[in-house]
Amino acid sequence: MARLRRQWSSKRSFKVYDSDTDDRGWTLLHIGARKGDLKEVKRLLDEGMDVNVLACGPKSHGVTPLHLAAEGGHLKVMDELLVRGADIDSRTKGACGWTPLHNAAKVRNKEAIKFLVENGAFLPDDLHDSRFNPPLHYCTGLGWAYEIKRLQEETSSSGFEGSDSSGN
Repeated sequence: MARLRRQWSSKRSFKVYDSDTDDRGWTLLHIGARKGDLKEVKRLLDEGMDVNVLACGPKSHGVTPLHLAAEGGHLKVMDELLVRGADIDSRTKGACGWTPLHNAAKVRNKEAIKFLVENGAFLPDDLHDSRFNPPLHYCTGLGWAYEIKRLQEETSSSGFEGSDSSGN
C-alpha cells in the first residue's frame, strides 16, 4: 500500500506526507470511497484497513471514507462501510464537526441523505440543536433530511396502527 496510484486523480499532486496518504491526507480507502470503487474498498477492508480511518491533511480534518462516499452518493460503498463498522455519525475535526449526513446534504444528494437517515444518522428534532452543526444555510440539503425523517415517522406510526387494527 506504500505506493499511491497517480491515475486516480490527474488534478492532484501525490506529494506524500507519509507512505500511506496523498497530499490531502487521504488513504487509498478514502480515495476508493470517494470514487465509489466498491471492489477496491472491499479489498482494502479485507486487508485490514481501518474503516474509520481519519484523513490528516491540511484541508481534510478528520474526514472518514464514509464522509467521502456520502458526498459522492455511492450507496453501495456506504452500505459496505456501515456493514464493516463505519461510524455513521463520525464528525470532522474543527469548528463545524460535519457528519457524513452533512457531506451528503452539502451537495444535495437526496439518495445519500435518505440512505443515511434510514440507517440511523443523527438528526435532532430541532435543526438548531447545538450538537448538530453547521446551520441549514451551509447545507441546504438538510431540509430533505428532515422531510425524509418526517415521512419515515409517519410511515412507521401508520404501519404500526394498521397492524394493530388488523390483528383484532
